[in-house]
Amino acid sequence: MKIILLSGGSGKRLWPLSNDARSKQFLRLLTAPDGTKESMIQRVVRQIQAAGLTDDIVIATGTNQKDSIENQLGDSITVVTEPCRRDTFPAIMLACSYLAGQGTPMDEPVIVMPCDSYTDTGYFTAIATMAGAVCEGLADMVLMGVQPTYPSSKYGYIVPDRDSQCVGHAAMPVRRFTEKPDVPTAERLIAQGALWNGGVFAFRLGYLMAITETVKPHADFAALRKDYGDLPKISFDYAVVEKAASVAVVSYSGQWKDLGTWNTLTDELDVHTYGNVHEESTDNTYIINELELPVVCIGTKDLVIAASPDGILVSERKLSENLKHLVDGIGKRPMYEERRWGEYRVIDFIDFPDGFCALTKQLLIKPGCSISYQRHSLRDETWTIIDGMGEIVVEGERRPVKRGDVISIPHGQLHAIRAITALTLIEVQHGSELEEGDIERFEYRW
Repeated sequence: MKIILLSGGSGKRLWPLSNDARSKQFLRLLTAPDGTKESMIQRVVRQIQAAGLTDDIVIATGTNQKDSIENQLGDSITVVTEPCRRDTFPAIMLACSYLAGQGTPMDEPVIVMPCDSYTDTGYFTAIATMAGAVCEGLADMVLMGVQPTYPSSKYGYIVPDRDSQCVGHAAMPVRRFTEKPDVPTAERLIAQGALWNGGVFAFRLGYLMAITETVKPHADFAALRKDYGDLPKISFDYAVVEKAASVAVVSYSGQWKDLGTWNTLTDELDVHTYGNVHEESTDNTYIINELELPVVCIGTKDLVIAASPDGILVSERKLSENLKHLVDGIGKRPMYEERRWGEYRVIDFIDFPDGFCALTKQLLIKPGCSISYQRHSLRDETWTIIDGMGEIVVEGERRPVKRGDVISIPHGQLHAIRAITALTLIEVQHGSELEEGDIERFEYRW
């Protein structure tokens, strides 16, 4: 069995902790079995491995999330990046093409699932059942249907043919689909035994590769990625599932939540405060503080308070779902990002009247990790080492660095840095134009 995890979105309903570079699935707020904090994507990978489904996991994502995934999951998980965002059908085609290029047999069952569903162990038992139905040839496409708990208009519905359930198997043929009905229609569907569409798909690799051949004949992974922008921008449901000759569904009745809003996320937090927080006489108030500044809270009720370098949120928990339309227009660059080598946060930005700019960042580089060998055309940089030990290379000349060292790097100079111990430094970018895209990378072997 191969598993493809879909990772996308900006998760602005969890602003200010989430942004275009740091989506909701990367927020380390959930408690792992060992008591440490883990993100949604770390949780689902841990659950897959604990269930013994497979260690062969591929994550399909955009280029802007690759560093965060590698930072949190390491090198054991394969990441397939989309050159641009095109929706779920092209993303799944690309990931399947990668699997085919790695020699995966065409009859191998493939599971496609979201990376941020909050579920229990029964969810992964249902996935194993779906893979079994595919292996037995019960249908070309097998879906997960979640037992509804209320008539919701937020989900698509699957209407199974319960009278034609496969003998000796939990899979049921699908009669029809209904996409996000109004509440009265949802009530009627539930009365007919309909299930929520859980967004989990199972099929043989060869089935999807045959469809890929009709879209892009004779294209291998490299060719598909090269012409990715020409692929149809359409969801997997519309392009494949609803056109499949035979579709079955496996029912799941356990825990299933989308922790995509502050209201739903805080329901699953085992503590009410994170970070530098001081509170007194609060009631049902969740306070998450990623800043060094203290947050003091007295006498609040039913609030969520979140502070990060991107901003500060104060909201009633129930009204926090209205957040997205307010922050869509902020348009500010992310002030915090995880990278494969560690993380950085923006401390300050100054735009002087004469056009000169200065951007100050604090970088934390993990032991053994390094920033790529690179140069900039438009900006100069100054690095001040404030903690740890490492090595720096400038124009091919390598030397050790430690706390207190200051390195000036004029534009055009090749440079890189590697952490021996955890390395903290202050980076000041200065020049008339400061752009993240002003970077040219080169290979360097430490």
